[in-house]
Amino acid sequence: MRPRDSAKLLSVGSELRDLQVRDLPSLLRSGDILVVNDTKVIPAQLAARRGSAQIGITLDQRRADGNWHALARNARRIAAGDELVFSPRLSALVIERQGDGGVALRFNLENEAFWAALAEAGALALPPYIDRPAGPTSEDGIDYQTVFAAHQGAVAAPTAGLHFTPKLLADLEQKGVERVHITLHVGAGTFLPVRNDDVASHRMHPERGIISAAAAARINDARARGGRVIAVGTTSLRLLEATAAPDGTIASFNGDTSLFILPGHQFRVVDLLMTNFHLPKSTLFMLVCAFAGLTRMRNAYSHAINNGYRFYSYGDSSLLERA
Repeated sequence: MRPRDSAKLLSVGSELRDLQVRDLPSLLRSGDILVVNDTKVIPAQLAARRGSAQIGITLDQRRADGNWHALARNARRIAAGDELVFSPRLSALVIERQGDGGVALRFNLENEAFWAALAEAGALALPPYIDRPAGPTSEDGIDYQTVFAAHQGAVAAPTAGLHFTPKLLADLEQKGVERVHITLHVGAGTFLPVRNDDVASHRMHPERGIISAAAAARINDARARGGRVIAVGTTSLRLLEATAAPDGTIASFNGDTSLFILPGHQFRVVDLLMTNFHLPKSTLFMLVCAFAGLTRMRNAYSHAINNGYRFYSYGDSSLLERA
């Protein structure tokens, strides 16, 4: 949707209201604080060769030891000690083959040299429901990044943030709405559906999250003054709720989180959630039902379907009040 803030926005509270994203300032108050995810999507989809074998690799997360966790297609055809060649510049050593197609890789390059080689060899790992038979387009390279993108590391975009424009941010600032940036590097596991009937047995893949001391202080100050915390996207919400103290205060954080939010979760920090419309049987749909209530969300999704809202990553958005 161009401009981005012309997308539809469904306000979900005691009633349903059909708006546009550019109407967001009218729904917020001076003193509220937006919490946005400033992760930057990397070209995580790679094609490797091991001898004559072709191996598909999707990067998932860089580990603290410098190695990368990745998902491999045809994983049985590789073993620890194998070298995977992605381009004349970029290769990786298989450190370990793990369960469920996971592998640990150590690349031959680091820092800026690594990112430059990855940009040449890799492609965006777009969600499977975005049909790109010939691969991601140059437009995807722009459209699949948020205006906040700053720190490389995400496999998937924090899609609620895709709707923001400089004009909308200026309007929010004029309204007196604060904004703070945190980082959650979205991993490949975000695309995985819940396959077990016992949803509580589903395990989220760990993702790297960072909240600076300054960001934590601003969120705490806004709450202390009576401002509401608006999470832009489920990624921002998960990181806030995973790191919050019982009284809802936030401290600085730099580590992994794998919080799985189901109905019954006691939310400590977030008052409003801006989020797109999610796949059925996904952890994200379970999260929004936990936040806003199952009946309310069923009604909201029925309304969205009947009124032509677009779903998923490139779709429309909603603003949910906490039940």
